[in-house]
Amino acid sequence: MKHIRFTALAAACLIAFGSAQAQESVRPDVGKPLQAAQDLIKAGKYKDALAKVRDADAVGGKNANESYLVERMRIAAASGAGDNDTAARSFEALAATGKVAPADKARMAESISGGYYRAKDYAKAMQWGQRYFKEGGTSGSMRTLLIQSQYLSGDYAGAARELTGEIQAAEKAGTPPAQDRLNLLLNAASQLKDPGATVFALERLVTYYPKKEYWVDLLSRMQRKPGFSDRLVLDTYRLSLATGSMSSASDFMEMSQLALQAGHELEAKQVVDKGFATGVLGTGAEADRHKRLRDLVMKRIDEAKAARAAAESEANNAKDGNALVSLGFSTALGGDSARGLQMMQQGITKGGLKRPEDAKLHLGVAQVLAADARAQATLRSVGGTDGTADLARLWSLYARRKG
Repeated sequence: MKHIRFTALAAACLIAFGSAQAQESVRPDVGKPLQAAQDLIKAGKYKDALAKVRDADAVGGKNANESYLVERMRIAAASGAGDNDTAARSFEALAATGKVAPADKARMAESISGGYYRAKDYAKAMQWGQRYFKEGGTSGSMRTLLIQSQYLSGDYAGAARELTGEIQAAEKAGTPPAQDRLNLLLNAASQLKDPGATVFALERLVTYYPKKEYWVDLLSRMQRKPGFSDRLVLDTYRLSLATGSMSSASDFMEMSQLALQAGHELEAKQVVDKGFATGVLGTGAEADRHKRLRDLVMKRIDEAKAARAAAESEANNAKDGNALVSLGFSTALGGDSARGLQMMQQGITKGGLKRPEDAKLHLGVAQVLAADARAQATLRSVGGTDGTADLARLWSLYARRKG
């Protein structure tokens, strides 16, 4: 890649050299060393070529055309020799003449930026990368070099801006953002201690490249947000379980106990069963405790079955829809999605809900678990500032990936 870029730049300069010679006479004192420099560049002997350019530059009384040719040859030789500062000065001298075509200026800026990057002078690589795009360049590889230069030079805010714009453009075009770009944004956001940019990156990582670690981080950040309500712990566990990011025995135990307390006995059984099936429960020093919890869950299921008819009658006769929503959610979580969703809709329609946003969140969750096409619309409708809207957005991301 290095050789190709330098050769392309040199070729452009040599073409210009021949063209300018034809347009206006060049004195032998200037033309001969430049011709020698041209031959040396073709042979890859850039440092020797630079020496010949200096010989041509030392000639007094040069006209504008001769000075222009000296700088064209110097930038090609300097870029090949890795003399980036000299190449940069030649670029500015050439740009001031107004004779350089925009495409050539972009190509020169690209070469200079790449030279500084290879020399690990990332601040100047960033500066010349920006100059490349200012001159009309459009290369994707140069966009990558610019972003990496910004990051490596410590301009994390600049890197984050470039990455965010690139990611948004990809999504607008219907293309998944590249995983390396998302990870780089995540790293830049971490350096900046920017929670907004961090969550922006994590949400897209779990959407396009889901991993347990991303979900753990995202859910943890959500729960640490000021104002996040403790009553949503069970809802958070549900998403953790659904995404495969729940792994500790204590979490399985707590989730099943919270489900029992909420009157969702069949959900509690599903949690306990999964814990035993994966070997998280039923082993180790707490194995007996795990078994006692399983026995308690089965007992509560039997009790709930016996009281089911009375509970449904009471919910249907209630003035408000709270009991219908709760019983319907429990029914849906237990596996009877059609009946459960119907009851929840009836409860929401009846109204008088103590927590209407919770009801919409639970309806959306039940719809996601039932693969109901209405889930996304329901989740988008969830508001609230205590965590319900945050949970709805994350369930929506999970549903997109699941779908």
